[in-house]
Amino acid sequence: MENQSQSIHQKWARRFFTVWTGQAFSLFGSALVQFALIWWLTQKSGSATVLAIATLAGMLPMILLGPFAGALVDRWNRRVIMIVADATIAVFTLLLAYLFATDAVQVWHVYVILAARALGSAFHFPAMSASTPLMVPEDQLTRVNGLNQTLQGINGLLAPPIGAILIGLLPTQGILLIDVGTAMLAILPLFFISIPQPKRHEDLQQKEKPSLMQDIREALTYIRSWPGLVAIIFMALFLNFLLVPTGALLPILVTKHFNKGALELGLINSAEGIGIIAGGILLSIWGGFKKKIVTSMIGIIGLGIGVMLIGLAPSSLFMVAIIGCILLGVMIPITNGPIGALLQSIIRPDIQGRVMSLLGSAATAISPLGILIAGPLSDALGIQVWFWAGGLICLLIGIAGFFIPTVMDIENNRETTIQPAVSD
Repeated sequence: MENQSQSIHQKWARRFFTVWTGQAFSLFGSALVQFALIWWLTQKSGSATVLAIATLAGMLPMILLGPFAGALVDRWNRRVIMIVADATIAVFTLLLAYLFATDAVQVWHVYVILAARALGSAFHFPAMSASTPLMVPEDQLTRVNGLNQTLQGINGLLAPPIGAILIGLLPTQGILLIDVGTAMLAILPLFFISIPQPKRHEDLQQKEKPSLMQDIREALTYIRSWPGLVAIIFMALFLNFLLVPTGALLPILVTKHFNKGALELGLINSAEGIGIIAGGILLSIWGGFKKKIVTSMIGIIGLGIGVMLIGLAPSSLFMVAIIGCILLGVMIPITNGPIGALLQSIIRPDIQGRVMSLLGSAATAISPLGILIAGPLSDALGIQVWFWAGGLICLLIGIAGFFIPTVMDIENNRETTIQPAVSD
């Protein structure tokens, strides 16, 4: 990656953050739309099944098409992909706004639009993620990922209350139009700022251009040939399996174990959001340890402690659960930021779209599996069991990581082949 770092323009910050700021506005607009549409579905149907189908509509494109989208991202111009993806999301959102304005909207329309938006995101995410290490110096990647985590925390904290206020002031189509406007803010800088393109790392003996399936198989082979990368990915998937269900189980924990209401549920959710923002800011300023994997392993240990605190808190000590949620929130960017920067810095640039999409598809697919297992298990053994047991396993994973050589040495065992050049 040394050649890549040298090829990054000296004024990288101005170029990158111009694009990043537009994307940040777009993500906030998307969070507002998500809140508004879920609220409309809740008011329209009052059905948990409808909300579950809506959730699946937003997940299936990533699960089913993510690997193919990643392969195409590595083949096509990434700047064009980002423009088309944002524009496609905006067009479908505009269509839904028209349906709301003409009072012709049906529940199935919302399903289709959510799936279309998710399809656009399936292309946009790997394109932006794979482009970031070509625009940002390697020693700044962890800080940039910390900012991304902060942005997620801000969206999670501010989008619901702002969305609730806007619902009282604007019709649903008005909120949808806000998202169209923020999408335009994301697209505009891309017309003036170039996104570097990595040159494909082709086999010299291969005369024909590889097929899409060959590209995906190449990514799988690339992952399997790197033991440290395989270990990191499996750790990430297992953590996702353990931690995602805690969000789904939290309302039941608050109401049945702590005997609290909606106000306390909002408070504990806000506590996690505040923690994410604090952790993201800390990471963006600090940058983590020089060895990124050390920062992430400490973050995983912190995640385990935070979740265990929530699960072990007595019913009379709700504040302990609040503290656990704050710690959990702080440790999310401390864990994810360095791992994201690590993957961006060690994975070959011309294959990043495929690898990131495969990882995203697997992580998205394993989340509902965790929820399906956690629900019945919690009903049978008690709602707290998944929290303290999952937290304990996370804690052990973080500690074990320090004793796995392939994990701790991953930053020193990069590919020995010549890295592909980067064209601007």
